[in-house]
Amino acid sequence: MELAHSLLLNEEALKKIPDNKKPVFVYEWLKFLDKVLAAAQKSDFKEKQTKLVAQLTSQISEAPGPPTRKLLARCLATLFSVGDTFSMFEVINKCNDIIKSKDDSPSYLPTRLAAIACLGGMYEKLGRMTGRSYEESAQILIKSLKYAESQGRCESLLTLGKLVMGLGSAGNNIYKDVYKAAKQAMLDRAMSVRDAAAMCMYYLSNEAPFMYTTELETVAALCFRALDGSNYDTRCSIAKLLGNLTALAVSPKQSITSGKVKQLKIEDSLSILAAGYLRGGFGFLKSGEMMKGGGSVNREIRVGVTHAYVEFVKCMGGLWLERNISVFLNHVLDLVANPKATPTHVDAVYARKCVLFILRSVIGGLLGEKAQISAAKEICQIIVKQMNLIGEATVDAVDSKQNLDISGSQHVLVCALHELGCLVLRLGTSASPLVAEPATGIIEPVISVLIHPNQPARLAASWCLGSIAIALPSQLTPLLDRCVERMDKLKSSPDAVSGYSSALAALLGGVYQCPLGIPHAKGKQLFSIAEDLLRTASQNSRLCLQRTQSGWLILGALMALGPPVVKGHLPRMLSLWRNAFPRSVKELESEKVRGDAFTWQVTLEGRAGALGSMISFLMYCRELVTEDIRRRLLAPLECALTMLNHLPSIFKLYGSHLKACGAMVRFRLYDVLLLLPPQTYEGTYTSLLRELVAEFTLTDNPANTTTSLLRSMCHVDDSVILGSWLQETDHKAVEDQLQPNSASGSGALEHDPHSLFQRCPPNDPIPGPLPLGVSVIDSSVKLYGLVFPNVAHKHRFQMLQHFNECIKHAKSIRQQAVQMNIFTAVLCALKNLSDTKTNLGPDEVKKAAFNLILGALGSTNPILRCAAGEALGRMAQVVRDSKFIAEMAQYSFDRLKSARDVVSRTGNSLALGCLHRYVGGMGSGQHLNTSVSILLALAQDFNSPVVQVWSLHALALIADSGGPMFRGYVEPTLSLVLQLLLTVPPSSVDVHQCLGKGLSALITSIGPELQGNSGPIATQRMSSLVCCAIMQDHSDSLVRAEAIACLQQLHMFAPRHVNLATLVPHLCEVLKSNHLLLRRAAVACLRQLVTREAKEVSEHALTLADDENNKDPVITETGLEGALFGMLDTENDGKLISDVQDTLISLLQTLATKNLTRWLILLKDILSASTDMTSSIVVQSDDLGEKDEEEENDDEQFKASAPEMTHPTISPRWPTRVFAIDCLQKIILACEEDDTHFDLDKAREAKLIKGKGDYLVLHLSELVRMAFIAATSDSNQLRLAGLAALQDVITKFCAVPEPEFPGHVILEQYQAQVSAALRPAFSKETPSDVTAAACDVCSTWIGSGVARDLNDLRRVHQLLVSSLGKLNSRTSQCALYNESASTMEKLAVLRAWAEVYIVAVKREQEKDLQPKPAAGDDDTDFQEYAGESLLSLVQPELSTLSQNWFYALKDYALLSLPSEFSAQLPQEGGAFYHVDTIDSARPHYRKSWPSILHALAIWLKETGFSQLNKKMSRNTIGDKVANAPANMSSEEANSERLYLIIGICIEALCNTTVQLPEETVHSCLKAIHALLMSVWARRQISSDPMLYKELLNVMHRVLLSHENVETHLLVLNVVIQVVKASQESLEDKMLAQKDSETAVHTSETSNSIEPANGKPVLGEGGDSGEIIPGKSVVYAALEVCIYVISKRIPALNPSAKSTSFQIPTRLTKMTEELCHLVASVVEIMADLPSLCSPKGCLSILPSLVHLTVGVLKEMGSKSIQSRSPLVVNACLGAIKSLLKTPPPSQEGDKEGELMHMKEKLLQSALVTVLNASKSEGDRPGMEEGTLLYSVTMFILCGPKFVTCSNLLKPCQDVFTDCWQSHSSELKLKCIQMFNSIMIHVDRESATPFIHAFAPKVVEFLYTTSSVRPNTDAERDLIIASIDCLETLVTIAEESKRITLLTILLPILISFLLDDKSLNAVGKVARSVHDEALNKLMKIGPQYPAQFRVIMTSQADLKTRLEIAIKSSQASKKAAVKAQEAKAMTLQTKPTITLKTNFSFS
Repeated sequence: MELAHSLLLNEEALKKIPDNKKPVFVYEWLKFLDKVLAAAQKSDFKEKQTKLVAQLTSQISEAPGPPTRKLLARCLATLFSVGDTFSMFEVINKCNDIIKSKDDSPSYLPTRLAAIACLGGMYEKLGRMTGRSYEESAQILIKSLKYAESQGRCESLLTLGKLVMGLGSAGNNIYKDVYKAAKQAMLDRAMSVRDAAAMCMYYLSNEAPFMYTTELETVAALCFRALDGSNYDTRCSIAKLLGNLTALAVSPKQSITSGKVKQLKIEDSLSILAAGYLRGGFGFLKSGEMMKGGGSVNREIRVGVTHAYVEFVKCMGGLWLERNISVFLNHVLDLVANPKATPTHVDAVYARKCVLFILRSVIGGLLGEKAQISAAKEICQIIVKQMNLIGEATVDAVDSKQNLDISGSQHVLVCALHELGCLVLRLGTSASPLVAEPATGIIEPVISVLIHPNQPARLAASWCLGSIAIALPSQLTPLLDRCVERMDKLKSSPDAVSGYSSALAALLGGVYQCPLGIPHAKGKQLFSIAEDLLRTASQNSRLCLQRTQSGWLILGALMALGPPVVKGHLPRMLSLWRNAFPRSVKELESEKVRGDAFTWQVTLEGRAGALGSMISFLMYCRELVTEDIRRRLLAPLECALTMLNHLPSIFKLYGSHLKACGAMVRFRLYDVLLLLPPQTYEGTYTSLLRELVAEFTLTDNPANTTTSLLRSMCHVDDSVILGSWLQETDHKAVEDQLQPNSASGSGALEHDPHSLFQRCPPNDPIPGPLPLGVSVIDSSVKLYGLVFPNVAHKHRFQMLQHFNECIKHAKSIRQQAVQMNIFTAVLCALKNLSDTKTNLGPDEVKKAAFNLILGALGSTNPILRCAAGEALGRMAQVVRDSKFIAEMAQYSFDRLKSARDVVSRTGNSLALGCLHRYVGGMGSGQHLNTSVSILLALAQDFNSPVVQVWSLHALALIADSGGPMFRGYVEPTLSLVLQLLLTVPPSSVDVHQCLGKGLSALITSIGPELQGNSGPIATQRMSSLVCCAIMQDHSDSLVRAEAIACLQQLHMFAPRHVNLATLVPHLCEVLKSNHLLLRRAAVACLRQLVTREAKEVSEHALTLADDENNKDPVITETGLEGALFGMLDTENDGKLISDVQDTLISLLQTLATKNLTRWLILLKDILSASTDMTSSIVVQSDDLGEKDEEEENDDEQFKASAPEMTHPTISPRWPTRVFAIDCLQKIILACEEDDTHFDLDKAREAKLIKGKGDYLVLHLSELVRMAFIAATSDSNQLRLAGLAALQDVITKFCAVPEPEFPGHVILEQYQAQVSAALRPAFSKETPSDVTAAACDVCSTWIGSGVARDLNDLRRVHQLLVSSLGKLNSRTSQCALYNESASTMEKLAVLRAWAEVYIVAVKREQEKDLQPKPAAGDDDTDFQEYAGESLLSLVQPELSTLSQNWFYALKDYALLSLPSEFSAQLPQEGGAFYHVDTIDSARPHYRKSWPSILHALAIWLKETGFSQLNKKMSRNTIGDKVANAPANMSSEEANSERLYLIIGICIEALCNTTVQLPEETVHSCLKAIHALLMSVWARRQISSDPMLYKELLNVMHRVLLSHENVETHLLVLNVVIQVVKASQESLEDKMLAQKDSETAVHTSETSNSIEPANGKPVLGEGGDSGEIIPGKSVVYAALEVCIYVISKRIPALNPSAKSTSFQIPTRLTKMTEELCHLVASVVEIMADLPSLCSPKGCLSILPSLVHLTVGVLKEMGSKSIQSRSPLVVNACLGAIKSLLKTPPPSQEGDKEGELMHMKEKLLQSALVTVLNASKSEGDRPGMEEGTLLYSVTMFILCGPKFVTCSNLLKPCQDVFTDCWQSHSSELKLKCIQMFNSIMIHVDRESATPFIHAFAPKVVEFLYTTSSVRPNTDAERDLIIASIDCLETLVTIAEESKRITLLTILLPILISFLLDDKSLNAVGKVARSVHDEALNKLMKIGPQYPAQFRVIMTSQADLKTRLEIAIKSSQASKKAAVKAQEAKAMTLQTKPTITLKTNFSFS
């Protein structure tokens, strides 16, 4: 097929390919040509044009199919518009000749149609370029209409429409003729012709003024007649024509009329539509007669006119509607006031639905939020006016006319109230202006309707009130109070009781949508009111019925509040339910003979109400429904069921008017049983099934009522057959009423008042319960299906047989009704059998069911045939018997082969499809070949499109379910689909829809193979793409939607082969389609595309913005993103909105960080857009005015923009703005990947270097502005989103420095905006959730440290201070919202203060650690900041806060108790929670307790415990402490706090059911650490040894369960404090023992406490030295240490060798945090011996030494990555500590055995250290310096065991090796360590080291004395060596000292320089000279005799020394003189004294 891709048709290739492939080849060529010509220039094909025209013209005669002829027409038109037109007239004439041809054969028809289509394409594209040729063409087309068949008529009309559109006003001379022709076609039998005629007249109306002037009435009447019997597409087209006509009549086009046409008044124009709505197709305005004298108006006409109203307003524009809202509202609402619109109840419901649809579409869709508020006020005026009329009518004498007005007014009120409720719901809290002023608000008018005499109006008002409460939750409680109060005042009025009780029910039903709820007491109050109504019902017969109904209605609504409210009232409810029904059959019998018709009506209403409240209970209180409750409910239910058997006799006795009440009882009973498990009422099956079967088989029902469930019981894929795809259109609300056999369009509130409190889907907020007759059957069907799987097989057989009998005995229409009900019940039963995996039963049951189904497969009703097919499939699924399935399949095969009638063929085709669908490819594989071959044959039956539809649908089902087994049938099926797409006429829309479904199934069947390159796959892929292209060009929306879905699948499987450059613009164009299905498909496809190729999609979409030819672009400069955001404001479909949001989020996540400016501008425009429609228009006109002055083409620009003024863009609504803020937060989150986004310096630098770059920090002002706009809006949801965004901005940018002002941060400049954004959230009327969110932002802002100046900080601080008043207040918001809202708010305040206090204390600690500024420091900012701290702001509130923190934690601890301890909870509730709202309060406590706990722990450390610490030293414990209870000492109070905090922390850290966030774990650990920093707290804990052992175990568990290094550090901080507590405890015990012993010796009468058993306190290990796991602190601490070491240093992991893990030989580079962690562990280990007895110490010492030395080896190696000085120092300190552990001395230690063991251990440790110096394989040895330090440490601390063993030589070698190193630094360390040994070690131990090392030092000094040092390192080494010799002299014996001095003094004198050299040398050599001279001056007096002897004996030394001394003295004198001279200069005063001080100090 690639040969088709050339400009000219490859005729040679065309001849070679088979005939069946030629149409595809030609189509491919035309498709390519169309694409090329659109982008070509004239010169590109000038030479080939003649041949090209010839080829195209020849194709007209080749009988092209519909898609080919459409392409052909487009190519010809494009060719002549781009190229030469010389042959255009020749082509037109040829087409005219073809049309004029007399050939009527079917084979010639495609040629004629192609010629007509080509004419249409050329006239549409070329317009006036065609000259006068249009006259002849138009006449030929008009004449051909008379004898053409439907396809010809349709194509001709479409061509005439295109001709009119192309010619414009130039074709005026033929428009009358076109009009006459179209007028006749408007009433054509074929709907496609009517559709085409309507579109033709639509185009004509835009060009021919007579259409909307002189012919207006005629055209309107014609439209009304055309609507009669129309289908959906035709209705839409006619409505478009009618709406456009009436709009033009009111506002004609200026370009056409030139001011000559008189405009029609708005009222007259609307009255034209009203006449059609009320009377249908007849003459009007002047004539009042019915056309055919019929009754009520045709429903199709009414629905069509409804569409026309919407089209009219859309044509006029939103601005017109805003200005004429009063006129329009009054007119539309008057429609339902007219008695002709509401002759019956059903008609009234349908009429109201139509009016409501009009109002919803125009007011809800075209007006912005401010205009909607104005509309709501207008609606209120209408309500007031109607109620005034009612008042007048009731006051005056009642006559028939007034009664009529009253009955009409109820419908007006219902529509007005429903629209008002919908408006307010959509506006949300933005509707607050509507209730701000009570006098002018909407609440009072709505409440006034509650006493309307008609129930529908009262119920509508109730629902409206509920909607107001949902939108404005602050009004919920006041409205409840108002209704209760007024009901009490008007309790003697039946209407008032009924109205206010229904209002209460609606308000209670809306509580679940209000997060803050209502006060718990309201539930109790309303329960009492309901009980009172039921109790007093019998006292007044006039009010009896209303009180009974109202009481049960309120009780049912109360159940909707859920378990928290119902739980306390459940016993009384059970009693009420029990008393509502007779206790026994005997009591029931006695009831029958008592009373009259009225009492029975009240009784039945009461019982229905009781059952209704049971339904509500079972639905909304599932947690309370236990086995016991079910058992207690069963008694009244069984009585109710028994009563049903007696009802027929009661109806006979007291009248049939009770039947409605009886039906309501049955309906409620069925619904109750549906909510209970069927096994519960197993004993009642016999009587229950009898009732159910009688119900839906219409045994006692003379009406032919059908169920509404049949469509929903059929599979969703069968929508093509059932037409249920209409449910997926924008017009569903009104189109429902035209669906056959469905009551879905007749729902109304008055059918079931209990629906007021039942939950509705968000898309359809108005409850629409179906009529009672339908509802009862629906419930009976569902209950039958639920019970059927539990019924015995015998009874199943009997019922199925009975169904067959019922169908046989019923006739005509009734038979169909019975059959539909039965099939719905059977389908429901089969579905439940399948769900419960239950078998159908024995063969007789199967046979009975099969016979039942077979009867319906041949039904004339398509819905029944569809249901029968579905039932057959379901039955096969349930039976699961291959033999039975084969029989069913064979039956269908036989019927399809033999039968020729449409009914049999369609039914059995679907039966095959359903069999395969439910059995699957594997279960039906043997029938696959036969099924496919038969269905392929049937699909080619062109004589019967219906058969084609059903067979194609069945084929699609088989392809969908066949899986791999269908793979072999893909090619023939795909070929058939392509063939049919190319040949089936467009009017057969159903066929095309099925072809689309089939193609989708085929693509799925091929799957990922589509991306292959093999020949068959390439062909299949190409065929699929061609099919998609054909369907994309189809006129039907569903077919085009299927095309998009197929392309989406192709992109999923073979993305490279789907051309995004054409697909994306097409999808963007579809976004503005009028069809919901299309928009859904487009957005779903875009959603998939952007997940993979977001950038390409965005770029392709932007190409549409540059298209100058597009007059109404869907994509503007804001790109695809802007268009999608715009859709969020106009769409109502939940699925579509969700897909749009997902698409935007995908685009954002991929593109936003690279295009920040574009995205932020888009979001800013959305957030800052005005909600006033007119204001935006003024701005536009001003802009235009400016352009007029500056630019040339003023008029053209003005005209181009003029339409926009009547159709302004809707400003973003609040949900869109909330989503925009969510997007902003996601952008901030996405930018976290690059730090540059949060660093101003880096961002500017990057932008400078790259020349471009977009970084978030550069847009900070926009971020703050957007968050500010949202946080201060009038929508609560937007305020919450804005506060969350503001918090994100603060968190991310609080630490970003301002480069231009060092020491400051970038956010400082936005302090005013932040405080201004927060201030409104703390006002009294602000809801609790907003205030709570603002508190979080406050704490984040204060804690961020942005505000350096406390005066700036006070703005926000004051807001928090003001909120403190709410802590003790119990009235503020509690009156409006549930107590849990108050809990949330108070805890948020406490949490915010806690976070601020934590930060304040942390800052104070950091400030203490900072070096204080010098006295003359000029940093005034720092001094000011230091003078007054954040803590000083918090300090005044701490006494209150600490008390409340404690109470909050106490509450949390109680609420955390398991349910079995619930009895311990206080009966009166907690400090911050109400006892009845415990469950809803728990989440708020869970969120707040970590911060509060941490803050209270810090406060106790800083304040509470510090007092006790002081008192401990003064022994005055027992005094009172702040905030302690009066009967509690300070120690008791603080003990309670201490154990509370520790208990909460341990419970949280050990909880295995909840994964704690890291922040919470950190808060717990920090809190415990803060507590343990106090001496008193440590002493408290150590008083219970098990507690701190348990604490250590918990710490070990935290280590195991958390990987975070920060967490591990915090754990170790706690462990350090626990070890310290243990040390202190041991010391205290030892001290007490010592004091006790002293006291015993001092006084024999002493009462001192003796040690237990007289044994000394030894520490852990005791006499035996055994450390017991589980009871030992040391063991627990060691567990923690070993875990950390083995985790962080794997080579030391003791379990690694036994677990086949590869031990890493090298450590990777450790971070500073990790080094700190390991160092902390080593320090802890060093402290552990202090907790042990001598023998215990020896037990743990091996482990400690092994671990410490091991860490030293790893962390002190030569490898730079793993070396850590911090850890090495800690290890050396630990070794020192371990070496210095007091020598073991304990009773029973014979001859120092313990000491000997310790020495051996330490010798082993030293050997390990020495061995570590050697490299082993990949492991480098220990670094020399570390080794040197380690060996020195051992020598210093244990010299005896070093020198007295064979370790001496290795130790000496260490020093020698270091000294021989080339590193001066290492040599210096070596000298220093040697010096330390000489100083600190006894002479005997040091002598070996002196002998080994001292000569080397002397030798070094002799060597260097002649060479002057040049570096600081050389100088330091020389001086250290001199110090070493000096130390040697000091420790030497007196006799040997002179010898050493004889060596030292010459060396020192050799470093002295003469005067000449001294001035010439550098600073380093001079410092050595000075040091040597100082040493000599010191040695002389110290050893005078020896000094004198040496100096005397060596004269040259003496001379050099004297010269150096004299030189030194001279230089000192010179320095003194210079100092004195400088002082004299400073003391001299200036001659002129300045009076002003100009210094900066």
